Amino acid sequence: MIKEICKKYAPHKDNLIQILHEIQNADPQHYISNEAVDTVAEYLNIPANHIYGVLTFYTMYSTKPRGKNIIRLCESPPCYIKGSENILRKLKVLLGVNVGETTKDGLFTLELCACLGVCGNAPVMMINDDFYGDLTEEKVEEIIDKIREMR
Repeated sequence: MIKEICKKYAPHKDNLIQILHEIQNADPQHYISNEAVDTVAEYLNIPANHIYGVLTFYTMYSTKPRGKNIIRLCESPPCYIKGSENILRKLKVLLGVNVGETTKDGLFTLELCACLGVCGNAPVMMINDDFYGDLTEEKVEEIIDKIREMR
């Protein structure tokens, strides 16, 4: 899979970000493995440590396996003022994990982010590609329950 993704792009360093995005999106655990880094480094003819530098600089990338559903809770000042701290506490209880951890069933990974850009609907979280705003503890519980039911 990794080699096939690489071949979609010209072997230029400028394509690194796009290649990494596609590899991470294609992986069922939403991360970039050491094997992927080595393959990309060889394909683009750049050092693996350069790729690790990119992976650790950008928070959108992960080098460790994550859950099927990645929850990103905004911790910007508007979200914090509107109660994101309470939402985080509720998510930790509902999921039984701390920030950066994945549930035992592999269904959820809980992360924080600086800003999701929808401050008018604070507090806000994103699960995979879907935004949820004007959150309350009750709303969060309903959202998590609904996702669990869809398993």
